[in-house]
Amino acid sequence: MRLRAMAMEMPVVAGHPNRVGFEGVLTFVDVASDRAPAGAKGHRVVLTRQAAVEALPSLLGMGVNYGARWDGHDAQRKCGIITEADVEGVQLKVAGYLFAKDFPEVGKRMASEMAAGDGGGMGMSYELADAHVDDMRAPIWRLNKVTFTGAAILLRSKAAYAGTSFSLSGSRKRGTARVEAQAMRAAVMRFA
Repeated sequence: MRLRAMAMEMPVVAGHPNRVGFEGVLTFVDVASDRAPAGAKGHRVVLTRQAAVEALPSLLGMGVNYGARWDGHDAQRKCGIITEADVEGVQLKVAGYLFAKDFPEVGKRMASEMAAGDGGGMGMSYELADAHVDDMRAPIWRLNKVTFTGAAILLRSKAAYAGTSFSLSGSRKRGTARVEAQAMRAAVMRFA
């Protein structure tokens, strides 16, 4: 069930050397995290559906970053931008573009993940500000209001939610599966 979707319209520029599409599951709503995220003082967290839906507009235009060892966040390494966000069931999904020419190491990592399968080991993690917690003494913090300030690409094994995902994609608005597959192959070839 799709609750709400938001997107910024980006002009189509065929073969743009610095724009490669991505999509991923950023987090889950109304589900406790598998591990405590950074900044939660050792507490697992639950992002409420209401908080996630209300905060969707704050995701658009935010940067995507990565850490040198793919194990955390590094706000100084913004390698892409989020242009779409929606909540589908319990998944908060995002899509956008990586700056492929500016950050070839990210594209190479993603291309090697794709060659090995479906992007298997890569996940995502959100960045927040102005988070409101129902009860700071609770073992699992319930986030009832947030502002998203960005996201990180990292190994799933390092993400607070092990079920997150990140992969290169064609534009979701292009249409046919054949065009999607061609766009994906072209994106991977840029990094080979």
